[in-house]
Amino acid sequence: MSEIQTYDSSAVLRRSGTGIRLLACTAYIAAIICLVPMIAVTVSAFTGGTSTIVHLLDTVLLGYAVNTVILVISVAIGTLVLGCSAAWLVTMTRFPGVRILEVALVLPLAFPAYVLAYAYTHVLDHPGIVQSTLRNVTGWGPKDYWFPEIRSLGGAALMLILVLYPYVYLLARAAFLQQTGVAFLVARTLGKTAHTSFWKVSFPMARPAIAGGVLLAVMETIADFGTVAYFGVPTLATGIYTSWFSFADRAAAAQIAVCLFGFALLLVLLERFQRGESKYYDTGGSGGSAPPVELSGVRAVFACLVCGGPVVLGCLLPIVILFEMGIGSEQDLLSRRYIGFIQNSIMLAGIAAVLTVTMGIAVGYFQYVRPSRSAQCAFYISRLGYAVPGGVIAVGLMVPFAIFDNSLDAWMKENFNLSTGLLFTGSIWLLVGAYMVRFMAVAIGAYEGGQSTVHTNMDAASRTLGKTPMATLRRVHLPILTPSLLTALLIVFVDVMKELPATLIMRPFNFDTLAVQAYRLASDERLEGAAVPSLVIVSIGLVPVILLCRQISRRFYMSGA
Repeated sequence: MSEIQTYDSSAVLRRSGTGIRLLACTAYIAAIICLVPMIAVTVSAFTGGTSTIVHLLDTVLLGYAVNTVILVISVAIGTLVLGCSAAWLVTMTRFPGVRILEVALVLPLAFPAYVLAYAYTHVLDHPGIVQSTLRNVTGWGPKDYWFPEIRSLGGAALMLILVLYPYVYLLARAAFLQQTGVAFLVARTLGKTAHTSFWKVSFPMARPAIAGGVLLAVMETIADFGTVAYFGVPTLATGIYTSWFSFADRAAAAQIAVCLFGFALLLVLLERFQRGESKYYDTGGSGGSAPPVELSGVRAVFACLVCGGPVVLGCLLPIVILFEMGIGSEQDLLSRRYIGFIQNSIMLAGIAAVLTVTMGIAVGYFQYVRPSRSAQCAFYISRLGYAVPGGVIAVGLMVPFAIFDNSLDAWMKENFNLSTGLLFTGSIWLLVGAYMVRFMAVAIGAYEGGQSTVHTNMDAASRTLGKTPMATLRRVHLPILTPSLLTALLIVFVDVMKELPATLIMRPFNFDTLAVQAYRLASDERLEGAAVPSLVIVSIGLVPVILLCRQISRRFYMSGA
């Protein structure tokens, strides 16, 4: 019996070693793929020519940087105010419709900012229904009145605020719900107003979560291309695209990409420095949450406006506008061309979501079972992609793979008189790799959140039953992590459906997606046509957002929040 036991243990060890090596190889490959664009952009920026970048520096580059900074500051303040206000009201007060609004406030997350830009331009621009009605009613001419210009830096900031505030709202609401409320009640008993108690007690305790939400919104802002390009607002993101396509200068595109990448990393470091080592602990124990305040009269109306306004402006009104625009267009969703757009979009999003989540599991689990320095490096490198805009990743992948393709083609021609063409550049798989780099942090974050619910005793029990780490992952961890991983899968799927800059730069020839089609039609001022692919993107995106809302609400109410 002892010999059989020894044989079985040896077999388990051999299988365990093989599984760990495979896991390590996958994790390191994921980290290398995420690191390649950052290194390639930096090397290309410092080794390429400087004629174009010098010209841009003398003319428009400073304006690109200033616009980017103003946009970031505006969106940070707007999402902070809107997200925190809404989260506080639905958590700490009760007013008519609060149960519906606490879920509906997340719905604008399904909208790309450029889709909102198309909808509101159709309504608010000079030929739109609002200004046309104003002129008809008053008899004014075009120069007899002033109307805010939607195609402006302020208009772009407003579009981004309306679709990005849910990041702050979700994290702030979770932080407020986790607070016991004892400290808040103590402040109230000491004579502090609810406003003062919020700023002095609740907000500092929730600050790390709120800062994380604002940082996510800011990262999406500097990565945005569709909105600012359509509104004609030059930023660093549009500068990359202009240098790549208008000037055909990859070195200049890489140099602007390095500026944008450095700006993104600076924001991350500032957030970390601002947070420092400070931690806020709610020592109220099991004191329970503070009882919600019942609002009535003017206060209830104000709360409804604060919480309902973003839902109407960021979701309901744009859907109505897009439907009205789409009905008057000549776009046929059932045509072979549009079915191709939908198939391309779903195929790219599906492949990218599965690959990204799979790699995220490999990176996260390898760091969990082998918490070595190299595993932690792979873990942190893989998470850097979310701080890198899509245009930067596109340039960072295109440059080295274009060099490789051209070198391989030249070598094959010289030695075998054969042309290999472009094996990687302009391929679907390189585009999927860009999506993976961009959204790997989402998958790893979801894995971390689910992993925190797996007790170490489960791993110990699995080991005593002779299971290898890979078998433990398959039989123990993955069933428990399924809700978190499905959420990550859905989020990555929606993000890829909406992604525009990397798709524009890297898509294969004659391979267009719904996002590209919407951008192309809007660029040609065919907004009614752009409404049709935009509606499809939003419709697909609303499904996982609603599922995510239901899961969050169920989790909070089951926990007695």
